[in-house]
Amino acid sequence: MEQSGTLVKKALLKNTNNPRLAWRIYKRIISSPSQESHATSLSAAPTIARILVKAQMQQEIDELHSLILSSSLQNAKASSFLSVASIFAKSNHIDKAFSQFQFVRSQFPEKGPGIYLYNVLLEGCIKERRVDYVSWLYKDMVISRIAPQTYTFNLLIRALCDSSCVDAARELFDEMPERGCKPNEFTFGILVRGYCRVGLPDKGIELLNSMESFGVSPNKVVYNTIVSSFCREGRNDDSEKLVERMRGEGLVPDIVTFNARISALCKEGKVLDASRIFRDMELDEYLGLPRPNRITYNLMLKGFCNVGMLEEAKTLFESIRENDDLSSLQSYNIWLQGLVRNGKFIEAETVLKQMTDKGIWPSIYSYNILMDGLCKLGMLSDANAIVGLMKRNGVSPDSVTYGCLLHGYCSVGKVDAAKSLLQEMMRNSCMPNAYTCNILLHSLWKMGRISEAEELLRKMNEKGYGLDTVTCNIIVDGLCGSGELDRAIEIVKGMRVHGSAALGNLGNSYVGLVDDSMIENNCLPDLITYSTLLNGLCKAGRFAEAKKLFAEMMAEKLQPDSVAYNIFIHHFCKQGKVSSAFRVLKDMEKKGCHKSLETYNSLILGLGIQNQIFEIHGLMDEMKEKGISPNICTYNTAIKYLCEGEKVEDATNLLDEMMQKNVTPNVFSFKYLIGAFCKVPDFDMAQEVFETAVSICGQKEVLYSLMFNELLAAGQLLKATELLETVLDRGFELGDFLYRNLIESLCKKDELEVASRILHRMIDKGYGFDPAALMPVIDGLGKMGNKKEANEFAEKMMEMASVGEVANKVDPNSTNLHQKKHNKYGGNNWQNILHRDDGSGVALKSLIRVKKGWGQGDISSFQPPRVDYLDYWEDDA
Repeated sequence: MEQSGTLVKKALLKNTNNPRLAWRIYKRIISSPSQESHATSLSAAPTIARILVKAQMQQEIDELHSLILSSSLQNAKASSFLSVASIFAKSNHIDKAFSQFQFVRSQFPEKGPGIYLYNVLLEGCIKERRVDYVSWLYKDMVISRIAPQTYTFNLLIRALCDSSCVDAARELFDEMPERGCKPNEFTFGILVRGYCRVGLPDKGIELLNSMESFGVSPNKVVYNTIVSSFCREGRNDDSEKLVERMRGEGLVPDIVTFNARISALCKEGKVLDASRIFRDMELDEYLGLPRPNRITYNLMLKGFCNVGMLEEAKTLFESIRENDDLSSLQSYNIWLQGLVRNGKFIEAETVLKQMTDKGIWPSIYSYNILMDGLCKLGMLSDANAIVGLMKRNGVSPDSVTYGCLLHGYCSVGKVDAAKSLLQEMMRNSCMPNAYTCNILLHSLWKMGRISEAEELLRKMNEKGYGLDTVTCNIIVDGLCGSGELDRAIEIVKGMRVHGSAALGNLGNSYVGLVDDSMIENNCLPDLITYSTLLNGLCKAGRFAEAKKLFAEMMAEKLQPDSVAYNIFIHHFCKQGKVSSAFRVLKDMEKKGCHKSLETYNSLILGLGIQNQIFEIHGLMDEMKEKGISPNICTYNTAIKYLCEGEKVEDATNLLDEMMQKNVTPNVFSFKYLIGAFCKVPDFDMAQEVFETAVSICGQKEVLYSLMFNELLAAGQLLKATELLETVLDRGFELGDFLYRNLIESLCKKDELEVASRILHRMIDKGYGFDPAALMPVIDGLGKMGNKKEANEFAEKMMEMASVGEVANKVDPNSTNLHQKKHNKYGGNNWQNILHRDDGSGVALKSLIRVKKGWGQGDISSFQPPRVDYLDYWEDDA
């Protein structure tokens, strides 16, 4: 039989270069009914396994695995099966190797494998992150009384550290002397790295200090691991001390040490400090420092890009690009990301071309960097052009590419385009996942297209994409936003028991989603779920229910974060219940949650409502002490309430501080100040703030209307008139301008000529406006005996009245002023004036005067039928 086995192995080896023929030979032998042939084939299993693995014949490997597991083991040798397990483990077929090993252990319990095979299997399991297999193998070693080696312990400790089980790893480390094994430098390196990965570098220091007691000298690897960890945590002083200790022990810091330091400084934003170290490294021949390598250059390039130092980054990138040893795809991707983040899209597209010219082909990640930036800014045409470029260059869009486009379309409300894109994605064999579907689902709910959202949910379920917690959160958010809080509460309750199947509580259209097979622990309510519901309840004023839900959340072992607490703080502050808000804050800080920017913004709002101005200053000072930078919301809220509290100078100082700190003011920042200066009154300062606002925010109608209305309210008719004339020259819409009030005020002040001039300019420039604005001028002109001009205005008034609606804007293509928009400040008051019965009879008197001879025609030819007005009022009602 041994001779037969040898002949079979030779026949198989002879056909190593023809693996398919070797496999046919082996299959014929193993399928023979003869027990001897069967046993022979099993002894040759390692040989055919090596041939198949080398040829990467996956289907045949699977078949061999199945044949061995289903074989009769009479007269078979355990060593053959163990050899196959070893071959499979070394060739990344760890699942097959492990099942083969278990099979042999069950069939030959008395045949204890050697420590070598255990080590091979452990190494393969760790590589594939199969911690469950590692645990089983270790227990089997103990049962089989196999003495582990130091290498075995190193593998086991590494597996535990990779799973963040550093305490268990330390226990195993402490067991080593008892099992006759001495830790070596690799053991210490593995455990130190494990401690540092979970944020316990001080434990790593303790281990470093104990190395010499085990007869092991500390090496650069251990030092660099702890130095890197200190740097990541921002403990730069500790890292410097450790580097000095390293030097004291005769270990010269190498490139890894310096890269760790540079990386830490860049992450802290101390890019100039990092740059000084980098420049010193470039002068290595004088200072004896390690030369910067590709990693160093990339770290500095990323550092410059992250803080917006694009000129420095460009200079560095050019030096990288000119050096083939430094130039890499990663360098180009870092530079691309830097350009895109800073809005330099034309330069980024140029870099893509440079890459191909250099022979470095952009990866899918390179293109997706551009896609992400363009889609976030709504530049969807450019993004689609990049997709076309990708395809021309042989790079197929992936789920990230489509996800960026989907998000872009949904962000600008183009949901139908997003739905079409989802279909295209599937046509191109790029299957959507829960993430891409959730983007579309969120937009559909946000836009109130509920039936389409339901249909998408059903399809997600049918396709098995998995309705996860994010999906449920989208539905809960949608229901809260539409006021259906009770249904949202039912879903959250159901999630605890049924997972995503709780969506069945939405009604009959979701009945297909109620499936016991979908009950999974990964669809439990999370902090976002509870925070969404808490916000909805607080918005609705249902504070008692919100507090109850908060308690339920804590009972579910979900510790509330600052977001959850901020919801209560914000809503209490919004209602002016500042004492309640501070009680929540006290509880929040007791639980270890620190004040965030949102916390401060809410508290400033609450204090402002209560006119507690001094406390607002105190909070803003506290923010500075804690390194929390105020944002536009912080400044605007503070400015608003300082202005309302007549602290205009303080508000102005805040505006100056805001601009110094590169927080760009918006219209609201200036609105409160302009109003406050006009109220003082200090119109010169109001004008100065207005001009600053225009220079920063641009020529916006809202700024002009704000300034105009404030001047008018303060009785500054001349200044208001000048500003309105500027507005007319710019062609702004007049919807927010109280121009009728200005004309009435001018007429009352006997400034009829000015009022008339404004109306003429409005008419000449093609503005459609409320015909009622003409009445005071017609009245005034009639009193003065200026029948001709009064007649012209009356005719215009009747012409505009026949239209019935007002746009308050220029219509350059129409002389008939057919407009479609009501005046925000009272709509079209012409019908009101014409038919009112308040005793004034202004309109009627004017019409009678016109009919008596001011005009050439009959007034009836201008007057619209009364039924139109009746219809108008009925529609309005």
